[in-house]
Amino acid sequence: MRIKATLEKIPGGMMVVPLLLAAILNTFVPDLLRIGNFTQALFVDGASTLIALFLLCTGAQINLKSAGVSLGKGATLLATKWVVGAAIGLIAYTFAGENGLWLGLAPIAIIAAMTNSNGGLYVAMVGQYGDKTDRAAYSLLALNDGPFFTMVALAIFGTMGFVDGMFSFVSFMSVLLPIIVGMVLGNLDGEMRTFLDKGSSMLIPFFAFALGMGIDFGSIIEGGLSGIILGLLTVFVTGTFGYFVFKAMKWNPIAGAAEGSTAGNAVATPAAIAAASASFATHVDLATVQVAASTVTSAVLLPIYIAFLVKRLEKKGVHLPEDYAIKE
Repeated sequence: MRIKATLEKIPGGMMVVPLLLAAILNTFVPDLLRIGNFTQALFVDGASTLIALFLLCTGAQINLKSAGVSLGKGATLLATKWVVGAAIGLIAYTFAGENGLWLGLAPIAIIAAMTNSNGGLYVAMVGQYGDKTDRAAYSLLALNDGPFFTMVALAIFGTMGFVDGMFSFVSFMSVLLPIIVGMVLGNLDGEMRTFLDKGSSMLIPFFAFALGMGIDFGSIIEGGLSGIILGLLTVFVTGTFGYFVFKAMKWNPIAGAAEGSTAGNAVATPAAIAAASASFATHVDLATVQVAASTVTSAVLLPIYIAFLVKRLEKKGVHLPEDYAIKE
């Protein structure tokens, strides 16, 4: 069987196929691989560890001369994701009906879903279509994990003030450190750089499968049409804006589009904000299921959208990632 060749024929196949396969298993037979020990550690609970190892391998490929490019890309991704998500949230607050909803969506759900991105999906997408600077950009993009940037948007809108403890420098460093370790190893020893380079592609299907084991298609049903709409907005609005911002910067536009998703941990954001301000308690349950639906919808739809964009670039004669690779 030519498994690898078959997967490579599918746009994003090394990431999409394992992720969808795992999501199907998790939806219909969730306990099949939750049997403990090595099986569960690798196929269910291993996403964070595998992504951390992937980032270390990626860090080893970064020449210190190009580190500034990675930071610039990360800052651009972070800013674009937040500005677009916050702007749509402001529109929702402005045109919300008497029930406080816009298009059936809770504004807090919009901001929570659209300002927070799925780092695992981003890493998988740029792992296939981006270069090492695109992958290392995740070190800054990871800052949008959790409720902090949702709080910032709400504070700016005047609906609530800043809340202490929503940003942790230690958490930020915990994301950055594997990249730094890899960067040090790769710059000290060229042979280590070559050795670790293999992990940059080999790990993708494994952490994609583990990510899929956190997806339940039932969340789409529970969140209803409004949750699906939120997922569509997240992919097509934030992803498209990211695409054109990166294109304008003459960077790989696929890396810009790859932030068009909602992270699983964003599901907890409405409750965290409601705990900080009781004025949001009214819609916390609705917002939670809508964000959950957006998480699943964007996880399924973003790779398909990325594949479409890649095909569009290929028809124009663009070869990814070679044509956008940073020359050292």
